Amino acid sequence: MGVVIRRLRRVWRELSGRSNADFVAALNAQLEACLEGARIAHRLSTGELSPSDAHDQMVDAEHHGDRKRGILVEQLSRSLVTPIDREDLFRVSRSIDDVLDNLRDYVREVELLEAQAESKQLTELTEAVTNTIELLMTATSHLVDTRHEVADMVLAAKKSGGTIRQMYQRAIADLLDEDQSNNGESIRTLMSRRELLRRIDVVGLRLGEAADALADGVIKRSY
Repeated sequence: MGVVIRRLRRVWRELSGRSNADFVAALNAQLEACLEGARIAHRLSTGELSPSDAHDQMVDAEHHGDRKRGILVEQLSRSLVTPIDREDLFRVSRSIDDVLDNLRDYVREVELLEAQAESKQLTELTEAVTNTIELLMTATSHLVDTRHEVADMVLAAKKSGGTIRQMYQRAIADLLDEDQSNNGESIRTLMSRRELLRRIDVVGLRLGEAADALADGVIKRSY
C-alpha cells in the first residue's frame, strides 16, 4: 500500500509540473560544472594556473559534469512531464557535455603541445566562453517561472556565442600578420597556437548548439 501511495504522489508531482524544477536544477548543475571548466581554461590563459594544475582541476570538473548529466538523463528516462520536450532537453545536455569535453581537450592540448596559452587573444576568448555559459544558466533558471522571457535570454546567449567565432577569426588573422612581421615562426609554434584558437572556436559552436536546442524547446512549448 505504501508503494502505491508513493507512486501516486510521484505522478501527481509530475502532472502538477513540480518536477520541472528538478530538471532545471539538474541542467544548471551540469552548466555549473561546464562554467568551472571555462574558468579553469581562462585561468590557464592568464597564467594563473600551470598546465599541470589546470589538467588536474579539469579532470575534477569533467567528472562532476558527467555525474550531473547522468542524473539528468536518468530523470528523463522515468519522468512523465518535462519543462521542454525531452528530445530538446537531451540535446541541450549533450551540447553542454560537448562544451566541457572541448574545454578539457583545450587544457590537454596546452600540456601535450607544450603550447603557450598565455595570450591576450586566448584570455579574451575564454572570457567570452565564460560569459556565454553564464547567460545560458540565466535562461535555464527561468524555464519554469518566466518562460515567456527565456527566448530573449537564449537569444542573448546565442549572440554571445557568435562573438566567439568572430574573435577567433580576428585572432587567426592577427596570428598570420604576426608571423609575417617576425619573418616567420617555427611551424610547431604556429600550429600549436592555431590549434588552441580552433579548440575555443569549437567550444563556441557547441555553445551555439546548446542555445539552439533550448530555443527550439521553448518555442514548441509556447504554442
